[in-house]
Amino acid sequence: MQGKRILLIVGGGIAATKVPALIRLIRAEGAAVTPVLTRAAAEFVTPLSLSVLAGEAAHEGLFDIAAEAEIGHIQLSRRADLVVVAPATANLMARMAQGMADDLPSTLLLATDKRVLIAPAMNVRMWQHPATQRNLATLRGDGILTVGPDEGEMACGEFGPGRMAEPEAIVAAIRAALPGSPLKLLPEAQVQPALLAGRHVIVTSGPTHEPIDPVRYIANRSSGAQGTAIAAALRDLGARVSFVTGPAQVPPPAGVEVIRVETALQMQEAVAAALPADAAVMAAAVADWRVAAAAERKMKKDGSGRPPELEMVENPDILAWLSHHAARPALVVGFAAETHDVIAHASAKRARKGCDWIVANDVSPATGIMGGTENAVTLIHADGAEEWPRLPKAEVAQRLALRIAEALA
Repeated sequence: MQGKRILLIVGGGIAATKVPALIRLIRAEGAAVTPVLTRAAAEFVTPLSLSVLAGEAAHEGLFDIAAEAEIGHIQLSRRADLVVVAPATANLMARMAQGMADDLPSTLLLATDKRVLIAPAMNVRMWQHPATQRNLATLRGDGILTVGPDEGEMACGEFGPGRMAEPEAIVAAIRAALPGSPLKLLPEAQVQPALLAGRHVIVTSGPTHEPIDPVRYIANRSSGAQGTAIAAALRDLGARVSFVTGPAQVPPPAGVEVIRVETALQMQEAVAAALPADAAVMAAAVADWRVAAAAERKMKKDGSGRPPELEMVENPDILAWLSHHAARPALVVGFAAETHDVIAHASAKRARKGCDWIVANDVSPATGIMGGTENAVTLIHADGAEEWPRLPKAEVAQRLALRIAEALA
């Protein structure tokens, strides 16, 4: 993100109080931030406070005579590398979907020629309302990227989806959404940007959702940030990337083929359809189990106090299946997310699955890695184990991409 400029549009909601932390994180990554507030946003955070944190003026009004003498709203929208809307309220999303341009934020969104990333935030019933879901579908159809919302307790006391993604997750999404970001700390990759030209790499990413009934599912805490960063790093080295992603919080990178799935069975089918490939990086956090027969209707409590009986069956082991496939890629890389005895468990997994490399990491809660912006991994292969320092996930991805290029050379 070094040297990039983010146009940050702040919507009017209680989640706007997280924006100061977001600005700090973005600037810590070396990017500049230009804040723009809706009228309602200024009721939650002041333009002065955001100006101080961003190190430049915050904008509010469309009819600023000094700025508009040079068509300021056009300049603001065009000189950014990415437009981020956080929080994206139900009202702001509706206005975006309708193409309205009656204030500075909405005019900037209509005038921009850059990618737009939104972080929705609203009450759970507002988020689930058919009108909001229609607007979301329209925005996604227009190419708008999303991060979140998360599920949890609301400021109003209700619980469910609608909480704005945490600032760390938004920064990870920003990093992934910036097209053509230069590879930091890896000058050899900048000198030879086409190390993987002509190569096809499959990358799996994110969690899988295994349905219990139409409204419940089994999932995990994977954000998809590491898999997304790997796909971007491979793309930047010239590879053709097939990106098979579960329902991740982080949007997929530009410039790759995106195949969206939800379940483990769908992920296996998508990987099979993407073959043949030169390499595969299986970074997805695939659920080990699924319900044998998901209910067609929402399951109800029967008043007995006993939970329903769920018959579980094992999901396919996609990594082992691919490692022994007739069209096996020349290099198969697996991931091992462990909470204890990391190296021992990961080494055993590599031998058991039949893959070439395992990228092992400790995802116990104290590390903050699962869903965070950094990773500390050990690369395990036939010749031993290489412990890498804790790094931003983008830099872990760049190192891994270079190792893959070296292995395929």
